Amino acid sequence: MALQVGDKIPHFSVKDNVGNDFNSESIIGKKAVVIYFYPKDNTPGCTAQACSFRDQYQDFKDLGAEVIGISSDSVTSHEKFIQKYKLPFILLSDSDKKIRNLFGVKTNLFGLLPGRVTYVADQNGIIQMVFDSLSATKHIPKALEMIKKIV
Repeated sequence: MALQVGDKIPHFSVKDNVGNDFNSESIIGKKAVVIYFYPKDNTPGCTAQACSFRDQYQDFKDLGAEVIGISSDSVTSHEKFIQKYKLPFILLSDSDKKIRNLFGVKTNLFGLLPGRVTYVADQNGIIQMVFDSLSATKHIPKALEMIKKIV
């Protein structure tokens, strides 16, 4: 079952883009957070989305929020993606799709493409917005608008 507005973000741990263990409790429940699931590193839509989050990242930081991207790509793929596009935020490697399943993110296009869903949670870890859209760049203004409302 997919997480909804009002649900608490569940605890998870996974490898980050440099291979370190990332524990969700290090951020979630401490500050507002934008968690976005995307299909694949270095594809046109996902690159546009990541670069849009990069370009607005300081706006999120100024509001006290953190941005976290999650896909099933490897730690190595994430590190190259970050280097190539100078991404300032955390990317998590969900290679076994455990986090995707924990959140209930569905696949699109007849199950061929991992879903593109953005969650915004407040400083208590409670989801305030779920935005599910294949339109990659629409996620950023929606997330920023919600962060401005909750901080």
